[in-house]
Amino acid sequence: MKFIVFVSAFFLCLLFAAEAQHKRHVSMGNADKVVKITQGVEITTPSGSCRIVAYSPTSFRISMNLPGLPLEEFTYAVSGKPEQVKLDIQQTEQSLNLVTDSLFLEVSLKPVRIKMKNKAGKILNEDEPAFGTGWIGEEVCTYKKLQPGERFIGLGEKTGGLDRRGEGYTNWNTDFFGYPSNADPLYASIPFYMGIHQQVVYGIFLNNSYKSHFNFGASNNRFSSFTAEDGAMDYFLFGDATVPGILQSYAKITGTMPMPPLWSIGYQQCRYSYYPDKEVISIAKTFREKKIPADVIYLDIHYMDAYKIFTWHPERFPKPKAMLDELKSMGFHTTIIVDPGIKVEKGYAAYEDGLKKNAYLLYPDGAPYTGQVWPGWCHFPDFTHPAARQWWGESFKGYVQDGVDGFWNDMNEPATWGQRFPDLVEFDFEGQKATHRKGHNLYGFQMARSTYEGTKKLMNGRRPFILTRAGFSGVQRYSAVWTGDNLPTDDHMMTGVRLVNSLGLSGVAYSGYDVGGFAGDANRETFARWITIGAFSPFFRGHTMIDSRDSEPWAYGEKIEEISRNYIQFRYNLMPYLYSTFYEASVSGMPVARSLAVNYTHDPNIYQGDFQHQYLFGPSLMVVPLTSEKRFAKVYLPEGQWYDLHSDQRMEGGKSYVIETNVENLPLYVKAGGMLLMQSPVQSAAEKPQDTLFVHLYTGENHQFRYYEDAGDGYEYEKGEFNIRDFSYNVAERSFRISAKKGNYKSQFKQVRFIIHGAMDLSKGLKANKSSVPTGKYRSAYMKPISRFDPLGNQGADLSKEYSSFVIPFSEEEILLKW
Repeated sequence: MKFIVFVSAFFLCLLFAAEAQHKRHVSMGNADKVVKITQGVEITTPSGSCRIVAYSPTSFRISMNLPGLPLEEFTYAVSGKPEQVKLDIQQTEQSLNLVTDSLFLEVSLKPVRIKMKNKAGKILNEDEPAFGTGWIGEEVCTYKKLQPGERFIGLGEKTGGLDRRGEGYTNWNTDFFGYPSNADPLYASIPFYMGIHQQVVYGIFLNNSYKSHFNFGASNNRFSSFTAEDGAMDYFLFGDATVPGILQSYAKITGTMPMPPLWSIGYQQCRYSYYPDKEVISIAKTFREKKIPADVIYLDIHYMDAYKIFTWHPERFPKPKAMLDELKSMGFHTTIIVDPGIKVEKGYAAYEDGLKKNAYLLYPDGAPYTGQVWPGWCHFPDFTHPAARQWWGESFKGYVQDGVDGFWNDMNEPATWGQRFPDLVEFDFEGQKATHRKGHNLYGFQMARSTYEGTKKLMNGRRPFILTRAGFSGVQRYSAVWTGDNLPTDDHMMTGVRLVNSLGLSGVAYSGYDVGGFAGDANRETFARWITIGAFSPFFRGHTMIDSRDSEPWAYGEKIEEISRNYIQFRYNLMPYLYSTFYEASVSGMPVARSLAVNYTHDPNIYQGDFQHQYLFGPSLMVVPLTSEKRFAKVYLPEGQWYDLHSDQRMEGGKSYVIETNVENLPLYVKAGGMLLMQSPVQSAAEKPQDTLFVHLYTGENHQFRYYEDAGDGYEYEKGEFNIRDFSYNVAERSFRISAKKGNYKSQFKQVRFIIHGAMDLSKGLKANKSSVPTGKYRSAYMKPISRFDPLGNQGADLSKEYSSFVIPFSEEEILLKW
């Protein structure tokens, strides 16, 4: 008996020892075999395999896994295919060199470690030599050597500072009501970041949807790292000279946003909830009576019958089509909330149809998963199943026929009461089957996709507006993103700015926050400041929750109403500039709200706490968000020259200033050489502006702006029905050039009025295509003075100054102005 016990204990110890050994870190070892493949190589080692493929001259896809397991992850995020790349592969006994026109990837073979350099030989990124990529059980991690002075930016919807050095983050989409300003994780996961050091920049995208962890030197001074709890180490490594170059390379991999409907970039009004129908109509009429521009009204969950999706509440909204038609007649579009939970209820059409179509997520025994949310116990569509996506999209037919054209995807982390979605629940993954561990972070992304694809088919050539709370890399192809259930505080206001800037640094150009804060009551000053900042957010929506105070622009008194009207109207006046900026985002992936890290990457001042919130709205207009109590503030102007938008004062860059401020005058600055293209005031996108395009030119530096115009809806622009003009200002040549029209769309503008800010010597006359142009003066006011409310009397602000001005026909051929 003792012998049996001894032997049993011995083998038990061996088992524990083997288990302990298995759970130790095991890294990629020495290469046994190297095989050249199309545009890359495959490497095998005793501990794992590796594939490296040149995806473009500025990017490599690097995939590693344990022996016998797939090297690349099944992906919804990657939409781009490898480009044909001129690749030179040089091999020695110790190393491999993969050389493109832009990059030099050095792969040591004993052991397998990766180092990327630019063509000048500067190191962009390198593995930590001792660790490289390795496994602890099924968890896989890549360790990167920290470079001197290295900063990290991006990673999507993450709180914290612009520079993420010293921080760690987790990607696991989380329903987080009223989250604190340092919370992590939040609703969306975008596992892409950029590293900056010693005048170089690189990017890394982890193409793995399992829960992941990013360490940017948190709790250590040796490495940064990115970890996935399962699956392959499948990542893209980008190298370029600039942040815009990295963003463009990332956009080629994960895609860009489609052109949104013009009305969706106007002001949007929401609350939880507007009902019954008479209240909705009353809100719309009040906007028009008070002449506060707006385009969208939202219906939250109370429009549904017992919170059941694809229904209308029979008493609150007995005639939804008539209500929506009346809203449309006032120039309003309607966006409805869409939750994924389908109530388990016999006789409920959506539930019964989903069962017939096998559309729901399943337990391993084949039974539909049931979780509890607003309607009660619900099944959840499996958006990784093609048939379920089709069923979901077709289910919007009734809403579209009624006149709905905006769809707000909520509760799609996925959220359930209890916040413990079982990991054994199975997702179809296009027939490849996987558990909730792999599907969780993709659920909101694929729900947004299903909603977009379905409504697009139903809307007879019109563009749907899709908004989502949860998402993953690639969600920008289908939807805008908002930052969830925020709080009505100054701290959260500034957090929202950082979140939107970070999303822009991560490929999501169309994003925003709930202006005024969702979870509670904002005070008058906070709301006033928030709406002035929100006017320069890509997605611009006011929202608040149930049982909170009214939070429409007029709900805070006459002064705040006028501030709101001024800034919302200014956004509408800027529509030619803003819509052109969205076009750039749709082509290149450039953000609409651009952290200063995009253009001034290596300026250390922009990462300071006082200045990290500042951003460019489009290429020329700098926004300086400030908390509402500020009466004096520090502002940093990057290199070059800048104009104060309010006073027109020209200021030197490369230094900081202490300025006087108040809630009615958000600090705004225009880059010298920049152009703000504007239109006459309108109350909605349905109202056509007058036939003059206003070009505010801020003299001082060379600049080019690409103006874009189309019908504002529909898809004819994909067939050439657009109008593109390049506006180019050249200081040395004393010239301004408007390129000949590209595209077949006839502009709504017949003439262009130039308004000159700063010095322009017109004493020798002005010629357009060698014909003389008369010049004169123009009185311009961006916003109406509100000095009767201002105890300081708007001191220092000249809102009605006369400027040099001239008007030319907006002809379709090239226009050359010389003076």
